[in-house]
Amino acid sequence: MHVTQALIGGAAAIMLMLGLIHMIFTFLGVRLSPRDAALGQRMQQVSPVLTSRTTMWHCWVGFNASHSLGAILFGLVYGNLALLHPTWLQDSPFLLALGLATLGTYAVLGRAYWFRIPNTGILISLLGYAAGTATMVLG
Repeated sequence: MHVTQALIGGAAAIMLMLGLIHMIFTFLGVRLSPRDAALGQRMQQVSPVLTSRTTMWHCWVGFNASHSLGAILFGLVYGNLALLHPTWLQDSPFLLALGLATLGTYAVLGRAYWFRIPNTGILISLLGYAAGTATMVLG
């Protein structure tokens, strides 16, 4: 395995792992529930302004699940490209830039809204991806 494949594949694996863990936390256990039980109950009763056909709790679960799917998708797609089709990735400035932009956006969002553990994982993934992209582009 080439160092480029290892760096980008490793970055993808980190995002896949973060996405899977987040998905598990979304549907199993209480890790993403509010510490204030009354708030959780209110979230199950109150609808957003946008529509009365759902509740803030359903929105919360859906947002967390779709967020997980984004990280899982990134991990699967870029892991597959890095490990099985590295020339496709190397020959596509669009895909290389898209991966970098995606991880960069996750890093910015993480810094603004999340906590240390996912932020650290995302930053490690971003650095690995950027290093792998640099070695791929610079040859």
